[in-house]
Amino acid sequence: MATPQARDRIPPGQTVTRLFPVLHYGTVPRVDLARWRFRIHGLVEQPRVLTWEELRRLPHRTVTADIHCVTGWSKLGTTWEGVSTRDLLGTVRLRPEATHVMVEGANDYTTNLSLDDFLAPTSLFAWAFDGEPLLPEHGGPLRLVVPHLYFWKSAKWVTGIRLMDHDEPGFWEDRGYHMRGDPWREERYW
Repeated sequence: MATPQARDRIPPGQTVTRLFPVLHYGTVPRVDLARWRFRIHGLVEQPRVLTWEELRRLPHRTVTADIHCVTGWSKLGTTWEGVSTRDLLGTVRLRPEATHVMVEGANDYTTNLSLDDFLAPTSLFAWAFDGEPLLPEHGGPLRLVVPHLYFWKSAKWVTGIRLMDHDEPGFWEDRGYHMRGDPWREERYW
């Protein structure tokens, strides 16, 4: 049960949990960090591929935020460490027509975001949760965290981003989930 102080942090239709439920489509991939690559492509002046070591050398930060799953659970006060989406995009020059991002992950998973949502101050690519390396079942070695949207937008096992001049549905959006996913507006499905 949420405290009176926390109630204004819980979107409609959500229930607070102290657990961290594991939900995903497909199997948890095995990732060899020596071979892992993160690709930035699409509407950028020059595509870029980062190794794990190069990614970890980028400025990193810690974000504490509430997260909300489309299935109805919310977890308050989660703490993530990684590289902000702003700092990551700062390593390339975007073309001016870029308006959206397709996040790409293992198992052919994708999710779409507007550039504004992607670049929100609390959005980051996380490699740690609550001070520990991110476990594979929670998206390790790297997952996107966009806490102001439903958590399916926070793709697990990310391997890259593609910058686009339009919006297009990702994996769950193709299957009826909302194109944006704002929990405060209960944007669960189309």
